[in-house]
Amino acid sequence: MSAKPARRASAPDIEIDIQSPLWETQPEAEATVRAAVRAAATRAPADGEMSVLLADDAAVKALNRDWRGIDKPTNVLSFPAAETPRAAGVPAFLGDIAIAFETLEREAREEDKPLLHHLAHLAVHGYLHLLGYDHETDSEAEAMEALEREILAAMRIPDPYAADTADIA
Repeated sequence: MSAKPARRASAPDIEIDIQSPLWETQPEAEATVRAAVRAAATRAPADGEMSVLLADDAAVKALNRDWRGIDKPTNVLSFPAAETPRAAGVPAFLGDIAIAFETLEREAREEDKPLLHHLAHLAVHGYLHLLGYDHETDSEAEAMEALEREILAAMRIPDPYAADTADIA
């Protein structure tokens, strides 16, 4: 009798829209986002589709203002999709993530982190929000941050909360 092969964790299909030319300075950004979501899906699997918008501060500020009533840019926004009935065989839509280049770059510089490490963290953070994770209470924040640390450690990225100065939305 042979052993069954290990089941591969489900990871969503990702559509990435590079909206801002500022991202041209980071040719590895798209691959970093994909790797981060794949790594997150090994700990928090999800079948379906999602989109990631790599934008600038102005675009994220407009989204933040229009959807959250906060008229300032932020590093990452997550928009989980509403649960709706779908036809058989049609993948679930998990939602959208938007990441602001200038805020990401500034935070990485201020926190002395490689920009792509910070991008991976924000992609993981946004993905977890799409799955329902949150940080509204201390216990939620502790659970979400522990999962982020575990995922990023698997990617060989240091603990993003070791010198916690970022305010992740």
